[in-house]
This record gives sequence, structure tokens and C-alpha cells, in this order.
Amino acid sequence: MVLDSLAKSLRDALKRINKSSLVDDRLVEEIVKEMQRALLMADVDVSLTLEITNRVEKRAKEEPVPKNSNPRNHLIKIIYEELLRILGKPREFHVKPATIMLVGLYGQGKTTSAGKLAKFYIKHGYKVVLIAADTQRLGAYEQLEQVSSSVGASFFGIYGEKDSRKVVREGMEKYRDWDVKIIDTSGRNAIDSSLTKEISDINALVKPDEVVLILDASIGQAAGKQAKAFNESVNITGVFISKLDGTAKGGGALSAVASTGAPILFIGTGEHMEDMEYFNPARFLSRLLGMGDFETLMAAAKEFQKELDEDAMEKMVQGKFTLKEMYDVWEQMNKPGLFKKLFDSLPMASGGMKKDLDDKFFDESEGKLKKYKVIMDSMTYHEMENPDEIKGSRVERIAMGSGYNTSDVKELLKDYKRVKDMVKNIKGNRKILSMMKKQFKGGNLPEDLGNLGQ
Repeated sequence: MVLDSLAKSLRDALKRINKSSLVDDRLVEEIVKEMQRALLMADVDVSLTLEITNRVEKRAKEEPVPKNSNPRNHLIKIIYEELLRILGKPREFHVKPATIMLVGLYGQGKTTSAGKLAKFYIKHGYKVVLIAADTQRLGAYEQLEQVSSSVGASFFGIYGEKDSRKVVREGMEKYRDWDVKIIDTSGRNAIDSSLTKEISDINALVKPDEVVLILDASIGQAAGKQAKAFNESVNITGVFISKLDGTAKGGGALSAVASTGAPILFIGTGEHMEDMEYFNPARFLSRLLGMGDFETLMAAAKEFQKELDEDAMEKMVQGKFTLKEMYDVWEQMNKPGLFKKLFDSLPMASGGMKKDLDDKFFDESEGKLKKYKVIMDSMTYHEMENPDEIKGSRVERIAMGSGYNTSDVKELLKDYKRVKDMVKNIKGNRKILSMMKKQFKGGNLPEDLGNLGQ
């Protein structure tokens, strides 16, 4: 979970409000103190933290509760609205053919972010080329070439060339018919006249549709100073905050950049190339507070749906579930981070739909699936179709063939039985069964997705 420490603190505060029988001044003051601690721990500026929490306290004590609400919901609404203020306003962004120039200092994650952007556009059906205009950093050419290959984008660079303008000019000419051209420019240890001139020259040469500043979330409040300086120097059109999943200072970076007026376009949410999303403040805050993000949930569910074969799902809902079916389903949906994306989008602040699951849980789950697939590759077709016969010498043979221990094989069989029992329960629940059939046959997401537990 992005900003998991901040998220936990704020969610705990909201849970406390929901459990309170009385919303009085004392509760408001205690909640405000909890908010202050949480925001300061996330590196949000002290004066900004006090401004926001003072507004929460003032509004909570003075505003009348609307007739269609109650004191608890009204307090939560105030907290949501005031936190939203520090995240800035969303900037409309259309996915279309474009030339994008990436700028930033050394170590901000520019090259990796270039790969994530390329992957993002490729998923939308566009032809993408990455242009290696970083002619200063040792290894920059090779790194971008490797990133391009890993995401399926074209690559252009001139090995050993020191004139970034020449690289960009030739790259733009060679790939003029490509839909999306992403230019990875040189960085520096600090913003100086040489960096500003280089970026300005490239900007004048290609007239990009977007000039995106890459900022590492771990620099916290300092992100605001960089955003302001780059904006004044090269007139950036948006900011991509990278590595937001790996730092406690992400709140400071988000709020500091937003305070400069520079729009945050994208955030990096993990180490995989798919772990990037368009930044919508309202949706981001809803997820952070555990209120869920319906749009992201629907997108993740559709992605999940695309990976599953209809025949495998039909067998599942009919209760015909062997190790072969389980292997086929895992093979088709083996996509890094997909489980986590689905879980992060579910609401949990009210109704308890999910537990707090950390990154380690999802990493271990994906690792276990990979191990199980290797073990199942050592089974015969008959064993996959008749897992109840896997005992004794069969277990030892499978373990030896897969390179794992017999305990790992037994663990797989134990987990298979759990999944099989779960599938049986689904078969016995007509509501869930009908929704699954509708989902995987008709291709449309069920409208009553949120009523599964009712």
C-alpha cells in the first residue's frame, strides 16, 4: 500500500469516529491531534499541517450537521475535504499520440519512469519509442535500451554521442511515424545553467506535448522546491512522483508539489513496470482512507478478467476443479502486482471487507504461486487430473523432479484442497455463481459487485 503508515493512522482515526457514540469537542480535539501526528510523520510541512487540522477543528465545532447526515459522517466528510485541499487539483490528461520529454535531477527514477510510461501507452495500443537523450550519465544508454526491451518499446540512441540535441533530432526523424515518443533527458546533481540550457534547447527543437518532471517521493518536502525551480526554468506541464510505495515521506512530496501549483500527473506505486497510475487526488485519497476506489477496482477487475480463460472459469463454477484447472488459472493470471491492485481498490474503512495486507503478503503469495507451478510441472497429466492419488512415492518423485522438498509438495496439495472447498462454496451460492457466469461469459462487470457479502 502506498503511504501505508499514513494510511493506517488516518484509517484508525476514522474507525475511532465510526465507533464513537458521541461526537463532541473532546473527540474532535483528539482526532485532530492524531491527524497532526500522522501528517508530520509523513513529512507534510508543519505550517500546512497546522493549517489543515485547525480548519478541521474549526469546521467540526462550528458547522451545523446537515439534515441528511449525522455527526460521525459529517466529521469524516470534513476531514476528507480538508485533506483533499493539500493534494491539489487534478489535471486533465488524455491518452493520445504525443511527444513527452522527461526532465529531472540524478537519482529520481527518470529512466524507470520512462519505461513505465512506455508500458502505459503500449497497453493502450500505441507504438512507442524511447529516445536516449541522457548523454551525460555513465550507463544511461544501456539502461534505457534494457528498459525499452523489457516493456516492448522501440529504442533509439547513438552510443558515445555527447550532443543530446543530435540524438533527439535523429531519433525524432527516424521515428516520426511512431505514436508516442518519450525523450529521456540528462540530469544533474543540481539545477544549473547547463542543465537548463540543454533542456531548453531540446524543448525548442521538438516542441513536446508534455514536459514531465520526475521526482523521487523520498525527498519529501524538497520535492516542492525542485518542482518550483524546474517550472520556472522550463515550464513543466506535469509531475511524475516516483517510488511512492517505498518511503514514509510521500505525503510531504505530494503536498509540497501541489502547493507550487505544478500538477501531479502520475505516481509510481511499485517496482514493476505496470506499477504506475494517473494521479486523481479524490480517488487517491479515497483509497488512502480505506473508502475504496471504484474506478481503479473496475479497471483491475477488467484486467483480471482478460487474463482468465472462459473454459477454466466454467469448470470452476461447475465445481470440476482439479490441479490442472488450478494450474491453468494461475498460468493465465500470473501478472505481477495484479492481486495487490485488486485488494488496494477495495473499501475497508467501513464494513471490514478486507484486512490490512502489506506488500510482503502479496510478494510471498506471488512467490508461492511460482513455486507451485514448478512443482506441478513435475507431475504427470494423470496426477494433475487426480490429485487425490498423489501420496507416498509419488510425492517423493515430484519433489525430486521439481527441486523442492516433499513438505512443499504436501503444502501445495493442502492449499489445493482449500481452494477446491472454496470453489464448492461458490457453487453453492447461487448469487455469486450467477454473477461469475455473467462476468466471464458476457464480458461485463456485474452491477451488484458490492453486494456479494449481503
